[in-house]
Amino acid sequence: MSGPVAILGLGGVGGVLAARTGALCVGTERTVEAIRANGLTLVQDEATTVARVEAVTRLEQPVSLLVVAVKAYDLAAALERVAPDAVEGTVVLPLLNGLEHVETIRALFAARDTVSQARPIVAVGSISRVEAYSPEPGFVVQRTPGATVTAAARDLDRSTLDRALAPLRVPGIEVVVEDDEGAVLWEKAARLAVLAAVTVASGKTVGELRDDAAWRPRLEEALAEACRVAAADGVALDGGTQWAIIASMRPELTTSTARDAAAGRPTELDAITGAVVRAGERLDVATPTLTALYEEARWRAPSR
Repeated sequence: MSGPVAILGLGGVGGVLAARTGALCVGTERTVEAIRANGLTLVQDEATTVARVEAVTRLEQPVSLLVVAVKAYDLAAALERVAPDAVEGTVVLPLLNGLEHVETIRALFAARDTVSQARPIVAVGSISRVEAYSPEPGFVVQRTPGATVTAAARDLDRSTLDRALAPLRVPGIEVVVEDDEGAVLWEKAARLAVLAAVTVASGKTVGELRDDAAWRPRLEEALAEACRVAAADGVALDGGTQWAIIASMRPELTTSTARDAAAGRPTELDAITGAVVRAGERLDVATPTLTALYEEARWRAPSR
């Protein structure tokens, strides 16, 4: 399985992947105009590179791999930028935060199937060990040395998925293929649900939260609750391992949700933390601490 690759959504994550792989960029009119005029700029530490990539506002060209890297609240509108003929039999890799977007994408593609078209194969994906943001269209800042993309697909064997994702294996990007879709989603979702809510609710960085006698116990208990929800959903997460990841984060780190909330922009709080709270309700697992943090964060964050 080989052929052109496209990235839908050119914010922090999508911009990093597009700049490093040279993939076809699919974005808004404003972003496409900026990339066509000035290229896609990636700043990492003291290095600045400009990728001269092709950019379009609608994907018409058939591709073998489509990476979806938009914000959760923009998902439905973004997929309207993808022509059905362009993704016949295509592997679609969503790298959105949360738990519920994969089934949303599968349902949206299924709703517009025709008899003559091969349905896109929607995998499950996650990206970690990366902090990146886009302060303006066509300009991306990466504050970590690399990134890890993890994926699984119920409708593809592991070796086929591995080959489909080969174009993403470039310097600075690690690709890991797993067997369990749920595990791929939950490994990040449980941790991020807590961090997104607590960084918005507190206005503090990860380091400040770890050192705060009032906030740290709430963070730890919320993480334990999220792990219990994952377990009820069939994914065993080790709370100690999850905490070790948080403990290893740079102290000045925050979340994109907190950055968006502080700037008065819409956030993905509902897609990230809300999804885990809803999963707890569905699976009859109590999440009092996480739910309280979610409500506090919702009070501070703009809704969408």
